Amino acid sequence: MSNKVFVAGVGMIQFKKPGTNEPYDIMGEQAIRQALADSGLDFSDIQQAYAGYVYGDSTCGQKALYRVGMTGIPLVNVNNNCATGSSALFLARQAVQSGAVDCALAFGFEQMNPGALKSAWTDRAPATERALKLTNELVGMPDLPTAIRQFAGAGYAHMQKYGTKLDTFAKIRAKASRHAANNPLAVFRNIVSTEEVLAAPMLWEGVLTRLMACPPTCGAAAAIVVSEAFAKKHGLRTDVLMAGQALTTDLPSTYDAKDMIRVVGFDMTRMAADIAYNQAGIGPKDIDVIELHDCFAQNELLTYEGLGLCAEGGGEQLVNDGDNTYGGEWVTNPSGGLLSKGHPLGATGLAQCYELTHQLRGTAEQRQVQGARIAVQHNLGLGGACVVTVYQKN
Repeated sequence: MSNKVFVAGVGMIQFKKPGTNEPYDIMGEQAIRQALADSGLDFSDIQQAYAGYVYGDSTCGQKALYRVGMTGIPLVNVNNNCATGSSALFLARQAVQSGAVDCALAFGFEQMNPGALKSAWTDRAPATERALKLTNELVGMPDLPTAIRQFAGAGYAHMQKYGTKLDTFAKIRAKASRHAANNPLAVFRNIVSTEEVLAAPMLWEGVLTRLMACPPTCGAAAAIVVSEAFAKKHGLRTDVLMAGQALTTDLPSTYDAKDMIRVVGFDMTRMAADIAYNQAGIGPKDIDVIELHDCFAQNELLTYEGLGLCAEGGGEQLVNDGDNTYGGEWVTNPSGGLLSKGHPLGATGLAQCYELTHQLRGTAEQRQVQGARIAVQHNLGLGGACVVTVYQKN
């Protein structure tokens, strides 16, 4: 059995800097209640739930869900690094598509600490040990935080291979700020120019400034997905169809190519995009709006190429042609993306779903991409996981 799956309701709270947020369970509850209100469903209608978070003890999802209700339904806690939220959504969609249930909830939250990401475990080798060893070999610079070494290292590899300029990455960051200025839920809404991005403190001389990296963020988001039969029975909206979706993991080339661009998930992205596009019967030229994983400005450019918007090495031209913003071929990250909207790890993928659902409904207000009918979501986690989802206006 393969049911059509629709987004019936979405919720998202304002993303905030660490220390200014509510506790994770309250944030999760708020997002779930918003999704329920948006859908018109009662909590008793939810048949299965998936909770996404990275930094938290086991069964944190239950603590958040129980604030909404306790009906005995199955709940699975999901952790796939930065792709956690979209991995929870993948499981919810799969449950409905297979016919196991007719209505599933995916929600994600993160209560983060200031500063660079780091493991909570110091008594064992990290899960990303293989990627770290290769990063040491290809990049060095052990004094820099790991995420900077990996994603800025991939950007540097692109600069070396294709001649990409630093100000191209700065243009991407400036574009993110212009988009986020229209998003009341973004953590940063101040507009910065390309020149201001370049003038920010250098974290890696000639490769990365501070403004090119996303901030640690706290927040939550949620989505409810349903079958067509369930939607008709309950009088729910069916205007946003999940037309294709794929979750991929690392391939041998991630490590064997000895290329930082591959280390940070380029081939996972390409594979997931190909599968999701094929399921939906679309190609890159059919897409109107994209929410992609711009944890660093460098990764946004790499993702243009991974999603097939342009050939490898063509990302800089795409930026210079203005094909990543309003009036261009695609609008990427109308929400402001991770760079300006923020990146609470477990919530990010569901916040992308929230944005694209409103874009296809035509309810994104000042951020609205006019005439949007096909939307693509890309969410990446090193270690690794990549989820690409195609949404279609029904």
